Amino acid sequence: MGEIDAFVEGKKVLLLGFGREGRSTYRVLKASAACRELAVADLEEGQVKAFREKDPETAWIWGADYQKDLDRYDLVFKSPGVVLEKPADRYQCRILSQTEVFFRLFGQQIVGITGTKGKSTTTSLIYHVLKSAGRKALLAGNIGIPAFDHMDEVDKDTEIIFELSCHQLEHMSVSPHVALLLNIHEEHLDHYGTMEAYVAAKQQIYRNQKEGDLLICGSGCLPASGVCPSKLIKAVDLGENGEYKEGMDRHTLWVAGSCIYWDGFSFPIPKGEIQLMGHHNYVDIGFAYVVCKLKGISDQAFAQGLKTYEPLPHRLHFLGEKDGIRYYDDSISTICDTTIQALNTLKDADTVLIGGMDRGIHYGELIEYLSGSTVSHIILMEATGKRIYQEIQKDYPEFQRLNRLVLAEHLEEGVMKAKALTEKGKSCVLSPAAASYGIFKDFEERGDAFRRLVFGEAVFAG
Repeated sequence: MGEIDAFVEGKKVLLLGFGREGRSTYRVLKASAACRELAVADLEEGQVKAFREKDPETAWIWGADYQKDLDRYDLVFKSPGVVLEKPADRYQCRILSQTEVFFRLFGQQIVGITGTKGKSTTTSLIYHVLKSAGRKALLAGNIGIPAFDHMDEVDKDTEIIFELSCHQLEHMSVSPHVALLLNIHEEHLDHYGTMEAYVAAKQQIYRNQKEGDLLICGSGCLPASGVCPSKLIKAVDLGENGEYKEGMDRHTLWVAGSCIYWDGFSFPIPKGEIQLMGHHNYVDIGFAYVVCKLKGISDQAFAQGLKTYEPLPHRLHFLGEKDGIRYYDDSISTICDTTIQALNTLKDADTVLIGGMDRGIHYGELIEYLSGSTVSHIILMEATGKRIYQEIQKDYPEFQRLNRLVLAEHLEEGVMKAKALTEKGKSCVLSPAAASYGIFKDFEERGDAFRRLVFGEAVFAG
């Protein structure tokens, strides 16, 4: 833990936010004892109550004014979920994060992955393949594992696979040695206000790279000329029915159907032997393939790791069959594109449940897709479901088969209607294209509620 001392020695330090990452930083700083003064601030009293009784030496702050006195401190460790009340450069204190410190200590060993969608799958897949091949690897970051919790496990041979959210990247002044930017879609506009601000946060993954670093980047979000000094590998998705042709740039990553092409290699994805479903997952596999090849993993070892990889929950996850209907949980879906991907993958989908918290994203792309889709029942829930329904009625007079639209107040009612409407022998999928906040704690809780409602294990009290 001694590596942290250089950042906090003799300083007055505030931990801003006391969730999972904040508590992780607290444990490290208490063990270090290098701070001159330590304080913890959180909006909710419940986050700090149990700790303040056991640790009277630390200053505990909570309530609506928890960000009032940040400039009283030399250094503020901000948790990713905390939104600063003014721009970071308007504070006199130094705004830092656990991720920033970890990257400054181990940046040359880190593969950092971000993107609107697919980052958790890509991150966990790379980690799984490396571990399966006998490498020493560490999984950390936005995937739910605070980096400080495992610092003592890192040595010079450790491969660190780190998932990065836009909130973790937003104030970063250092980038990973190998950076993956998978894609950027409209998301988090409730926090960033504009798409430009959201894109700028994502671009932090490469903005501080140096010569000798590497960026593997989706073709839809490539850096402007001269912005990124590192080596660039462009990733191009040729589509589910696309074809790679001889003479195409061998330094580009190409994903054509279920085959990956890069640097003279061609890797056919053993799609009948793996659990990852859908072309969008094949693109994620393509990114993972390049990273693993660069790490010296053979095609045989990559294929073996791919076959033993178990997909993360709530990502187009098959829950099981009940009363002749197959149910899929895609609760991770919070944007139009992921719901479209889910329905393109599940060719027999008869019912889809859509809707959640309204963050102001545009639903025109999804509405147009649904109009031409073969899905028989489109159950629209919560604020976004109502909004989509109203927009169709008002702005899409040519929407095909309006009688497919079914309004439901909450998930409980939506599942009840799905059970009654879905044709036996076909599939029903929860793919909300909306956030869960304000209704559920997170998308995991929403997916768990869906499973319980489908299989009769509980009643949602929404």
